[in-house]
Amino acid sequence: MADKYSRREFLEKSALAGLAAAALGSEAKAANTLPTRVLGKTGARVSILALGCGSRLLAYKTEEAAVATINLALDSGITYLDTAYGYGEGKSEGWVGQVAKTRRKEFFLATKIEPRDGATARRILEGSLKRLHTDQIDLIHVHALMGMDDLAKIEAKDGVLNALYKMREEKLTRFIGITCHNDPAVLKTALERHDFDCTQMALNAALQGMVGTEHGMELNPAFKTSFEHVALPVARRKKLGILAMKVLGQEALVGSGSGKSAATKLLQYSLSLPVAAAVVGMPTHAMVRENTEWARNFTPMPAGEMRDLSNRVSAAHKMALDLKFRDHVDC
Repeated sequence: MADKYSRREFLEKSALAGLAAAALGSEAKAANTLPTRVLGKTGARVSILALGCGSRLLAYKTEEAAVATINLALDSGITYLDTAYGYGEGKSEGWVGQVAKTRRKEFFLATKIEPRDGATARRILEGSLKRLHTDQIDLIHVHALMGMDDLAKIEAKDGVLNALYKMREEKLTRFIGITCHNDPAVLKTALERHDFDCTQMALNAALQGMVGTEHGMELNPAFKTSFEHVALPVARRKKLGILAMKVLGQEALVGSGSGKSAATKLLQYSLSLPVAAAVVGMPTHAMVRENTEWARNFTPMPAGEMRDLSNRVSAAHKMALDLKFRDHVDC
């Protein structure tokens, strides 16, 4: 009997230990999750913080270091990865693809395409599918809309937009979108004209955004010439999935000097706008850890504080930032 009781007791204790281990595992997993939001009409849920895999990922230099960073981001709760063929002519996509081999189901995958010719874009994106080790990309953006002349090339009959519509019909991508770094007026026009699912735009406390004209783009110190005031309302009205970028101005807005601010305040500002996520490049593991820890405890910034921060930062940096990113294509 003693042996029988001991065995029963052992089994009961083992079962309890297993339940305890499972509970601890769930708690650990929960501790590494980030708040999520719905990506507009796509219905997909994504973490409020996304990893930008542009120049900041390429700064890791080697595939091994980049893959370690992407894995750290996923382990820390990020579920949205943003890459592009233009980031190292496929290098970034290749590094993301090494992670996708084993973790594809854990993240929403976005890439971007620069060529405006539909046939060229299609050929490159077929290569992107191979580099990313997937048979379907969640979201493909037209990369870096630059002005009305550029929009005309994009929307031409043989342009990239029709190629993307075709890829969406073929289920090679679930959704299509467009990004813009500098000209809110032309992005507004593009969003009004066409059937996009998502858009990614520069949304920061400096109120980034130049004035589009028939001759190109012009600097204007007026704060209402910004993505926040011009393009964002259209994206909201059309229920698009909205991604913020240039949140930190690639660190140009971060610091303690005149018109600068803490990175956490800049993140809080952008994530207090009606966006699904902020796409941020993170050139160090410390930044990945710090940003995800902060995002885990995100609370919206009060409207008055947003106005004060934006007035202070935009007065000091809007024009300089508009110049800095006038011809920029990085996230």
